[in-house]
Amino acid sequence: MGLTGKGRAPPSARPFLLPFARAGGRMRRPMNPLFANLPTSIFEHMSGLARDLGAINLGQGFPDFGWPEDVLDKAADAVRHGSNQYAPMRGLPELREAVAAFYARHQGIAVAADQIIVTSGATEAIAASLIALIEPGDEVVLFQPLYDAYLPLVLRAGGVPRFVRLTPPDWRITREALAEAFTDRTRLVVSNNPHNPTARMFGTDELALLAEACVASDALALTDEVWEHVVFDDRRHVPLSTLPGMAERTVKVGSAGKIFSLTGWKGGWVLAPPALAEAVAKAHQFVTFSTAPNLQVAVAYGLGKPPGDLERTCAAFAVARDRLRAGLEAKGFAPLPAEGTYFITIDLTASGIAAGDVEFCERAVSEAGVAAIPISAFFAEAPVTNVVRLCFAKQAETLDEGIERLGKARALFVG
Repeated sequence: MGLTGKGRAPPSARPFLLPFARAGGRMRRPMNPLFANLPTSIFEHMSGLARDLGAINLGQGFPDFGWPEDVLDKAADAVRHGSNQYAPMRGLPELREAVAAFYARHQGIAVAADQIIVTSGATEAIAASLIALIEPGDEVVLFQPLYDAYLPLVLRAGGVPRFVRLTPPDWRITREALAEAFTDRTRLVVSNNPHNPTARMFGTDELALLAEACVASDALALTDEVWEHVVFDDRRHVPLSTLPGMAERTVKVGSAGKIFSLTGWKGGWVLAPPALAEAVAKAHQFVTFSTAPNLQVAVAYGLGKPPGDLERTCAAFAVARDRLRAGLEAKGFAPLPAEGTYFITIDLTASGIAAGDVEFCERAVSEAGVAAIPISAFFAEAPVTNVVRLCFAKQAETLDEGIERLGKARALFVG
């Protein structure tokens, strides 16, 4: 989401003091200024332009292949022959047990079913966790570029954001940056690994630095690990909760939408130690309460399938990544490494393009017919302005056409 459109600090970061308006002899306050002052998200803006202009949309991060047909069949059968009433607030027991078994099998995490809360998407899991875990005035460490929902949700919960700024080409977490961000008022850190939008997969050395900072500050960690099974080149995801001192202080968020390439299902979950899980569940019950039962049944079935299905899907995404990367390089672009997620980024400066990312994306969609996302939209302050993000989780013919149009976009800036 474009927190500012051009990377400026959002109005929502300022005190929420707007004048009262008088109407009919009564005092009336405007709508909540945090959300009133937020611009339309960059994803909606660029996708809207793509629709209006008939452009190839390599901006918004959803796949057009990769979902398992038998999981769809299970959901369809469950809607006809299962319950269509409220599911239990914490989630169907069969799904919670399937999530626990899934993480025990894939990541060696030992978690009981009562430590799992099923949510209507990972973003709802993040919202419920922030509402439950921070109080007004608590400091929250965020890594930017950052997923668009984090900052508004932290602010709405009364948190005070403190930013760790990551920079290309390696986007590394450093001890010095963490030392500057963490204070004696730090309550929570929000981490995202693999990282959207940079496609970085943070190394165990970087995760160890983060764990060390959390333990030293007695801070909680909210780990957005929705891309944990979309990783490439024989990498293996390391959950932050498995590092020393972190199991008792980490709330882990996962996503069925990312695991099964079914982003519209909005199925997610939280794993947490008992006391933290209890707090998150109490917030969750007043946000969405429960998630569609037929989808829960289907996800439980999918999580129990042999791991080969996930490996084949990930391999197919790796092929798409490599196809886009090779095509970009052939057109003179300089793509940065893509270690996980559906995304690959381009260094405009290294590609011979002097323009900023917003200008490039606006002209690319309007004059060359291809939509991309400027990385500066993922910053609340001091944005990086020479990197753009593309989604490669598309059919080969879509990628090929997108590559041709990106070549035309580069020609707009390079003689």
